[in-house]
Amino acid sequence: MDTEYLFKIHYKSHGKPNRPDLKNEKAKCHWCQLRAFSTSKTFPVAIVNDVDSDFIPRDFVLIENCEPGKGIELPDPEFCVGCECTDHDTCKSDECSCLQDMTVLDETDEDKYVYESKGGKDTLRADYLDTREPIYECHDKCYCGENCPNRVVERGRKITLQIFRTEDNRGWGVRSKEYISKGQFVDKYVGEIITAEETERRRQLSDVAQKKDVYLFELDKFKGDADRDPSLADTVFVDGEFRSGPTRFINHSCDPNLRIFARVGPHALKRFHDLAFFAVKDIPAGTELTFDYVDGEDEKLEEEKRDRRKKKEMTKCLCGSDNCRGYLW
Repeated sequence: MDTEYLFKIHYKSHGKPNRPDLKNEKAKCHWCQLRAFSTSKTFPVAIVNDVDSDFIPRDFVLIENCEPGKGIELPDPEFCVGCECTDHDTCKSDECSCLQDMTVLDETDEDKYVYESKGGKDTLRADYLDTREPIYECHDKCYCGENCPNRVVERGRKITLQIFRTEDNRGWGVRSKEYISKGQFVDKYVGEIITAEETERRRQLSDVAQKKDVYLFELDKFKGDADRDPSLADTVFVDGEFRSGPTRFINHSCDPNLRIFARVGPHALKRFHDLAFFAVKDIPAGTELTFDYVDGEDEKLEEEKRDRRKKKEMTKCLCGSDNCRGYLW
């Protein structure tokens, strides 16, 4: 069953401007939500199910950007300032104020920014792709233009995506019909930005707390810098369970082809940094996109696997990779 087709028919039945009585129905339609994305015409997202009759949960809402929840106050936009570079080459060096906190991997290289152009695609440098270092970019508050080479995540997703039903009982997954190069930016993980208190409340409401954690990401990349900026100590979370984008449906793999990097635009928003997916290997068209939910080997997991009592309660991993660890948690 092609769910995208069904949504098109659904849209035609209620999307006419002279039908205000169907406004609520339109707001709940996943296909209409995807049509509202700024990239819907150039890099569309489809929902396809050729396996069974299941749909994405009706109460789930597809959004393009993170949304602040209750108790979250974003900095005033007036405090978001950028660089004053008028030459794009300057935006690659330590003269660019956006890169003031960038880690320099090669002290002999004057370029601090992390991208390189290959085959018309902007990709993360290979030496940076193997790290867990954050990415600092120019943004809409900068003097440099939209074509600045240091605005890859800023310019948004440049890949068509497909949310599809898997054939091996792993629920929904995500793939692209186009080839993705190693180091290429894929998309951001978005959701509701919530406080630590609200996060714990939602965990308590969940039947399985660890299942809830699949959708929760703590924005704690810069917690260690709290001595310089005390606001960074009070970390927040992104919850994508009920409101999120296509990447919310990306499945786990012990041998993933994607990794999440922390991305900073305006330094005033450092506490609310982006979670950006980049390809860590070349991905052929049609290949399912995956990332490691625990980002590497978990020592605690290995200990629990040796405990027969705990092993009975553990969640089996279904990724099927040659180096599968056997369990998620």
